[in-house]
Amino acid sequence: IPNSKSNLIIIERNPSETRLSELNIKCWPKWACPPGKYRLKFDAEETCYLLKGKVKAYSSVSAPASSSDFVEFAAGDLVIIPKGIRCTWDVSVAVDKYYKFEPSSSSASSSS
Repeated sequence: IPNSKSNLIIIERNPSETRLSELNIKCWPKWACPPGKYRLKFDAEETCYLLKGKVKAYSSVSAPASSSDFVEFAAGDLVIIPKGIRCTWDVSVAVDKYYKFEPSSSSASSSS
């Protein structure tokens, strides 16, 4: 599997307790949403861990018209969403997640 930094959402199914504690997930902020459709744009890379919920994320990068172009993730999954991606989250089961944004490395020197 090529590990290229592209517009691909990476899903790690059922990460181990060790992995979760290494990431210090319990200190991350939490976010929740009811079922529905959400158009999201990620200005920074986000890593999130779903405590509850089920999501189909349709990427609008490649082909918004193509309904087959989606990834599915649910409770227990660790998800890495690349910077700059736009997608629609079709939430079928209410989401409760921990999340963390990566600080932008390209503008690390600027203090804005």
